[in-house]
Amino acid sequence: MKTFEIRDNFYIDGESVQIISGAFHYFRTVPEYWRDRLEKLKALGCNTVETYIPWNMHEPEKGEFHFEGILDIERFIGLAQELGLYVIIRPSPYICAEWEFGGLPAWLLREDGMKLRINYPPFMRHVEEYYKVLIPKLVPWQFMNGGPVIMMQVENEYGYYANDNTYLEAMRKLMTDNGVQVPLVTSDGPFPESLNAGKLPGALPTGNFGSRTEERFEVLKKYTDGGPLMCTEFWVGWFDHWGNGGHMRGNLEESVKDLDKMLELGHVNIYMFEGGTNFGFMNGSNYYDELTPDVTSYDYDGVLTEDGQITEKYRRYREIIGKYTKLPEVELSTKIVRKAYGTLEVKEKVSLTSTLESLSSCRESIYPQSMEKLGQNYGYILYRTTLNTEEELGKIRLWGANDRANILVDDKPVLTLYDRELLEEHEPKLPIDKGARMDILVENMGRVNFGPRMEMQRKGIDHCVQINGHMHNQWQQYPLPLDHIEKVDFGGAYLPGTPAFYRFAFTAEEIGDTFLELEGWGKGCVFVNGFNIGRFWEIGPQKRLYIPAPLLKIGENEIIVFETEGKTTGKIALKDEPDIG
Repeated sequence: MKTFEIRDNFYIDGESVQIISGAFHYFRTVPEYWRDRLEKLKALGCNTVETYIPWNMHEPEKGEFHFEGILDIERFIGLAQELGLYVIIRPSPYICAEWEFGGLPAWLLREDGMKLRINYPPFMRHVEEYYKVLIPKLVPWQFMNGGPVIMMQVENEYGYYANDNTYLEAMRKLMTDNGVQVPLVTSDGPFPESLNAGKLPGALPTGNFGSRTEERFEVLKKYTDGGPLMCTEFWVGWFDHWGNGGHMRGNLEESVKDLDKMLELGHVNIYMFEGGTNFGFMNGSNYYDELTPDVTSYDYDGVLTEDGQITEKYRRYREIIGKYTKLPEVELSTKIVRKAYGTLEVKEKVSLTSTLESLSSCRESIYPQSMEKLGQNYGYILYRTTLNTEEELGKIRLWGANDRANILVDDKPVLTLYDRELLEEHEPKLPIDKGARMDILVENMGRVNFGPRMEMQRKGIDHCVQINGHMHNQWQQYPLPLDHIEKVDFGGAYLPGTPAFYRFAFTAEEIGDTFLELEGWGKGCVFVNGFNIGRFWEIGPQKRLYIPAPLLKIGENEIIVFETEGKTTGKIALKDEPDIG
């Protein structure tokens, strides 16, 4: 039987081995490109690939599991093995990863009083039921069973969140009870307060950091009990959030030095080797002083670009890695091209209000309810009411609302509120006729993926709407997850200045990766042949959305843009270069 052991170093079948790994999230890259990215990882000199597993994708609704297509984790592991790569799995219920809700499923928030990432029985019950499905899929791929999986992680950066050791022990027990036998690791910030709170006896502590390698390893050394030193997330760049002023880039010269020192002293997992894309509504958010939702691209200034192109960082890292291992010759087997398809004119358009009934079913309530309470996880939700006791819209305030609201009265825009503005009182002082219709379109811009605010992430309106000093009642609620975009009825009316859908089409004689430019458009999301490629927002830094070639087809292709600000040009363009600021 093959063995992988952690003693003073990592050992495979008794032979010491240096782990040189790269992070690559299968769920952020279309599966047709997995082989290409893994071949490039191997050619870099890496012997290992590391990935998270996102619970919210694999169990989008309680008891509904998906492991097909972009979620086929077993195919991904098998492909890595075929290419001679080891695999590190981070199957935690929580992954952070700048991913929606840190990978936790939104349906957890339907339960009042839900507590996350501690030994809270309702939460642990859900994790246990998930692991009973997930872990048996991973067990056959463990190293001792002939597979490539050499290590798994227990939780993720737990010392940054809490210090409930009984939870970590329970998580480990869930893993081992379901058949995990490979060595376990934890990963935390390289600081005593993080390592003390996140360590777990019997699991190797590792660190996550992007600089000052010697200093970080010295701290980590006090916790490894003579074991190997490993940086499980060597941050080579950083992520972007909307409005941050420009694409985040790391310092290449300093990064190269840190990688060299890391390999001299221990082991590394490069984060990110390739970042990929937050397709759909899967971007996460952070909240420190204000809400900062992440952009659609997860380029991360990675070793490969978002669309898998080799960078100068790749070439420089390869030189360093070549000092510590023999670099293999790898023939890349996937033909990938970038293509421009030109400028497209809108073919059809319809306002949201005109196709609302085809997209959603009304749910009536005396008071507004959150997305989660209505069984919705992602996207938008529209709250509609009749202003039958008001003679003007003098004051308005939304209580318990997240994250962004477009308020319209009789299809005319009144206010757009974002983040803390939602909790403040506003005075539009708008004269209205009794019986005017008010619509509030609320967007979930991505749940916070880090820190205590994770337990306060119900979206939509979770309390009340206060108008002219009193709570307003009697609401029609329309969940809009936009997961059936084909139901948009373009036969309805188009009202300029309102949230609306726009349909474009183009014919492709050859398919290639392309980049969608929406210059002059406001804010929204885009669907390519029915697939949600993510969000756009004019404030940047990301200006173009990546469309992988496998989402296109020879012949006619359809693009539907949903825009919420009433700001459009009627034109879009498909370019052969990205623009992420």
